[in-house]
Amino acid sequence: MGQPFEKLNPNEVTTEWNNSYLFNSKEDALKELEVLNNRSEEINETFRPKFENLSGSVLLNYLNADKEFSKSLEVLYVYAYTQNSKNVSDPFFASLLMDSQNLVTEYGKATSFATVKLSSLNKEEWDRLFSEEPKLEEYRPYLEAKYMRFSDHRAMNESQAAYIADLENQRMKLETEAFSEITNNVTMAGNITLANGDEYSVNSQSYNTLLSTDQNREDRKKCYDKRFYHLINESDSMAALYSEKARLDDLDARELNYTDCYNYTLYSAYLNRTQIDEMNTVFKERKDVFEDYNEFRKNKLGLEKLKPYDLLLQLTDQPGKNYTYVEALQEIQNSYSRMDPRFNEIFLKMVTGNFVDVYPDPEHGKQPGGYTYSLCSLKSPALVFLNYNGLISDQKAITHELGHGINFYLMGNSVDYLYCSGPIYEMEVPSTFNEELFVDYVIQNSDKETAVNVLSQHIGEYQNYFTRQPMITEFEYKAHQLCAENGTASGADLNAIWTNLSKEYGSDSVEYYDEDSAEWAYINHIYLTNNYYTFNYAVSKAITLSLFKQYKEDPETFNKNYIAYLSAGSTMPPEEKLKKYFGIEINRQLFEDAMDVVELRIQELNELEAKKSANESGSAAKSLNTSGFFWTGEYKNK
Repeated sequence: MGQPFEKLNPNEVTTEWNNSYLFNSKEDALKELEVLNNRSEEINETFRPKFENLSGSVLLNYLNADKEFSKSLEVLYVYAYTQNSKNVSDPFFASLLMDSQNLVTEYGKATSFATVKLSSLNKEEWDRLFSEEPKLEEYRPYLEAKYMRFSDHRAMNESQAAYIADLENQRMKLETEAFSEITNNVTMAGNITLANGDEYSVNSQSYNTLLSTDQNREDRKKCYDKRFYHLINESDSMAALYSEKARLDDLDARELNYTDCYNYTLYSAYLNRTQIDEMNTVFKERKDVFEDYNEFRKNKLGLEKLKPYDLLLQLTDQPGKNYTYVEALQEIQNSYSRMDPRFNEIFLKMVTGNFVDVYPDPEHGKQPGGYTYSLCSLKSPALVFLNYNGLISDQKAITHELGHGINFYLMGNSVDYLYCSGPIYEMEVPSTFNEELFVDYVIQNSDKETAVNVLSQHIGEYQNYFTRQPMITEFEYKAHQLCAENGTASGADLNAIWTNLSKEYGSDSVEYYDEDSAEWAYINHIYLTNNYYTFNYAVSKAITLSLFKQYKEDPETFNKNYIAYLSAGSTMPPEEKLKKYFGIEINRQLFEDAMDVVELRIQELNELEAKKSANESGSAAKSLNTSGFFWTGEYKNK
């Protein structure tokens, strides 16, 4: 695994998407939209009568037709979605995205005869179909995951299926509307005057930049206050939007015989309430683990009390130091040096092939945040969406998204297209694992000041993963409950829920404001059609820490299993796959172990700081002899 690999050529790095390989022009995209609308009708006309007396060969032909249509639809949808993200106010792509969403809905209606039929078959009927057509065996796991599992959670007839499709279309439209509102209004808080006299516009990007880099505490307070009170002002309008979303979410879930959309989400992810309740209980019970870290931050900043605007500032003499995108990529590439060579191969394809859109542009409608959209349909690298500001903390965001991209590329080139998927928490494992690789590399190969800064920031991220992300999911659950009981919720209602949960999950050592916070209003994830998204980050990070321990103990065996795991897609149930390759189960012990690792990381941080203060020589971070977890020196012969 330590063999030399091809280094990144800085002259070959690209920073913008080139979607011409998707469509040469807008006109071509519109033509494809028309073709697919017609094709949807053709599939209905061809297969509907044949499903009256369904045979194995008919089902195989239908699956192949459905697969080819879905591939083409993916390309069109990705084109519309990604270009809309570049500018949420562009009328052409806003319209194309809406039309693509409508196409998804109409295709769902056109093929509802198949969904209704296949979800209703009993075991004997399935056995007959498999015996009639041996080639169907290849698709058994897919049919199990898409139809057989949902026999109790299905539309009973085509009329109900059409109704559900319309509900899901409305939910997609609300998601698009929410993202537009967040980009254009919610995250645009207005201007402040900095201590140096400069006017500073507070938006989605500039807010995090200032709080991460400005050592003037009064500037940070002004920036925090500007957004804090602006969000409160925006909370009523976003609560109205969210209330409608919650109503549609639960209505959709009940149509499919779930108690609510939370139950729907967990069942679809092969999880249960006990697992998530145990997770939340562990993180609440052990939140005091982070008190030592908060004490470290307070002392490092020389403060008597931490305020919320003190939590992002990088703990270095130069918190505003910028790293070029190429420098960031070079560090990330080095962190892959002991991974399977395919990591580096895919990395180079992505960062030199116009597959990553790098820089923020909020003033011209670029959406905040980051994501990765797969192109398994083309066996192509995924499209990565970033808002890179040049901070060292932003480098982790890059490798996070590249982790998704590596996963998607391995799946797309290893298994049938129908298996290029998985539950959200599983899809987040490669991204959170990449974060651990990066932090481990930086700690071992940087000066102690940088190591302390990066490890401190990373522990802050643990706090985010293990307290904030589960809290967001619990907020969604309580907000949905309130909307179900009252029919709607005001901004004040949702602000109160957010604030009360913040006290349950948050730290007593941070002096938050007395007013209820509306921080929920700008969080993209709570408006997704994939409800309760954020608990997946906590599950994935807990799994990742267990995986990373295996990687440190035996890189060669781990790499073999990890490549197989990432390549397998949904060819087997997620819990079976996790146990097969790594022997891991999602239970209370997994989350307890994760918090044990956090404790070790905080100990490591204090040791690093003590050695830094004593001016000890050497740039590599020393490991904790007690943990057997953090090894040193493995990147030296790169």
